[in-house]
Formats: sequence, structure tokens, C-alpha cells
Amino acid sequence: MMFLSKAFLSILFVVLSSADASPLRPDAGKATLSFAARVNVRGAVNIAAADRARVQAMKQAGSMGKHADTSFSITNAIVTYTAQVGVGSPATEYTLLIDTGSSNTWLGANASYSPTSTSVDTGSTVAVSYGSGSFSGEEYTDTVHLSAGLVIDEQSIGVASSSQGFQGVDGILGVGPTDLTENTVSNVDVVPTVTDNLYSQGVIGTRALGIYFVPAAASDSVGELTFGGHDSLKITSSVTYVSLTTTSPASNYWGIDQSISYGGSTILSETAGIVDTGTTLILIASNAFSAYQTATGGVLDATIGLLKITSSQYAKLQSLTFKIGDRAYDLTPNAQIWPRSLNTNIGGSSDEIYLVVADIGSDSGSGMDFINGYAFLQRHYSVFDTTNNQVGFATTIHTDDKNN
Repeated sequence: MMFLSKAFLSILFVVLSSADASPLRPDAGKATLSFAARVNVRGAVNIAAADRARVQAMKQAGSMGKHADTSFSITNAIVTYTAQVGVGSPATEYTLLIDTGSSNTWLGANASYSPTSTSVDTGSTVAVSYGSGSFSGEEYTDTVHLSAGLVIDEQSIGVASSSQGFQGVDGILGVGPTDLTENTVSNVDVVPTVTDNLYSQGVIGTRALGIYFVPAAASDSVGELTFGGHDSLKITSSVTYVSLTTTSPASNYWGIDQSISYGGSTILSETAGIVDTGTTLILIASNAFSAYQTATGGVLDATIGLLKITSSQYAKLQSLTFKIGDRAYDLTPNAQIWPRSLNTNIGGSSDEIYLVVADIGSDSGSGMDFINGYAFLQRHYSVFDTTNNQVGFATTIHTDDKNN
């Protein structure tokens, strides 16, 4: 993920986890989850390489529409979203990255934690390594305010005494599967996520999270999180659900099975992968990527790691179709390109056309053959349903946007 701070992007955050039977394993007293790679206009990190590094570490290691009191707005930061989260009583507000690929909620990377009457130091330590970034510190429980109607008592939070790799944000709002917290906090096996506690405290009726992302180039790019289901006002179709995959390592995350076709021709047969807000691009197996590159005529830009195409090639682009369960979800030609007005934010040239589909770094059959990242999610509403072990998708008014 990246966080945009005025004139430059300061963080590209991507989540990495162990591919063992358990999603996390301790490493020198820490649990390896993910890493942060910085990107700015002076020297951009290769965006595709950053997303691929995340994958390699992974391999190694309600149906009713909700009301406003269970939903709150989130901020588009070009390649990810951030939430303003209040902690304590009275609450101090922190800017946290929204991540479905990790599950610890923590703060203190920039703004310091301000204990209040509801803050309790549990005496446990917390340490998470994010590859090129990390944090360690103490576990507290405190009151967390997501919105006026979404208040959590005694939520476990990590308070960083040391962190690296995070600039412009204060930490992470972890909304991945609970098991991803395994071995991250001393003296406990796992810790309840914010979704778990909202449910156990009776705030929501089901452990589900609806995510509404909007393309960065849209005129109104304010997104929304809805806990306890989904917001029916944000979708233009019914939500169609698919069961979580049983194939490892994708099964450790929000993993599903899908196939992908380009212009009606299959480039990736049905296989396992994940849906992840922490990945910027759409990553597909190397053999599928090769077929996609050949079909589109894209040429790799080594600086930013994306395929670039000419205007005439763009005019000939076909739909990229994701078959998930019994439903097909299209990415239009416009949805397959990076917003041209934002090219320079990732170190690209303002007059080029870049594709958002990239090579995952290994051929299909690895158990992690695709990641439907932010580039996919900004065109399709998503629901992450822990209670029923499923993920759902729906179209929105932005599915067919042509603003890129």
C-alpha cells in the first residue's frame, strides 16, 4: 500500500506471511507478516517488485444493507485507503492503513500513543516484522472508536516503541483472519481482531466486513468500511459469495479459487489465490502473465515494473474477466491501466500508459497463483465474511469508469 502525503507518496505497504500450515511462525521472537517499501517521486521503488516480494514471503513462511452507524468513510491515498481511528477516552485520532492481509491493529509509528483512563498495559510484548519495515512494543487494551456506532471496548492494540518503514501513517488497522495474529503477542496464542470484538460485544450481528473502494481518478474517491455486512447503497448488483479456498498457502488468508480470461481466451485456469487490500496491483502467475503480455503487446518498464502500451494498443485492449464461482467479473480496458494523471506518483512518465496487471513471480500451481489487489477492488465491492467462511463481490457505479 502507499500513503500519499501532499506532494509525494511516502509508503507502499504490502503484507507478507509464512506459507506454513500456520500462517505465522515465530522468527527470533518475532512473527513475520509483511513489509513496507517506500515510494516517492525522487526515486520510485519498482511497484511490481514490491508486490512480488510480498507473495514470496507468503509462500515461504451479512446480506442485508447496513445503516450509517455501522459504516464510516475512509480516505483514498492513491494506491490504498487509510482510516482515521480514535483510541482512548477521550479519543486520540490516528491514521491507520486498512489491511486485509494482516490482523494486528497497532499504532505509534509516527504520532505517539496517548494513554487515557481506558488504557491498560497487559504486560505482554508485541513484535511484527514487515520485511523492510517492522514494529515492536507493548500490548495495550483500549477503547477503539471506528465511528460513533462502532466503538470497541478493551481492544488489543500494539503500541510501538520502535518501528521502521512507515512514514506518514501511524500504524495498521488489521482486518485479516484472526489466525494471522498467532505468535505476534507474548503469553497468548492469538488475539481477537477488531471484527471479532465488534461481534462478541454485540455491536454487529455477524463477523463480516464490506469494503467500498473507489478509483483514485474518480471525482469523489471517498471509500467506506461497513462492519457487520455490506452497504446496499454502494452496489449496483447483488453480492455473490464464494467459499474460501482450501489450497495452501492461499487458505491462510482471504483465499479463493478463480480463473482468468483475456478477450474470451483463458490465460489462467481455475486455481487458488487471495483477495488483498495490501497489494496494489493485480498479480497473476508467470505463465498467465506471459500470455497477457503477448496478447496486449505490453513492454516492461524496468523502472516501475509495469507493462506499458501505446495509444493504439490501448484502443485494442479487451476485457480481463475473473470467473469466481458462478459469476464473471470484468475489468474493462480502462480498469486495466494505471490512472495517467497519477503516473508520476509512482515514478512513471506522464505521457505513458501503464497496465496494472503484473507477474507474481512463479508459474501456476504454487497455491498462490494470483492476488486480486487494490486495482481489482476499486472496481468491485467486496465482502469479507468470517462467520460464513466466504468472500463476496458486487458491481458498483465505478465498475465501468473511464477516468484512468
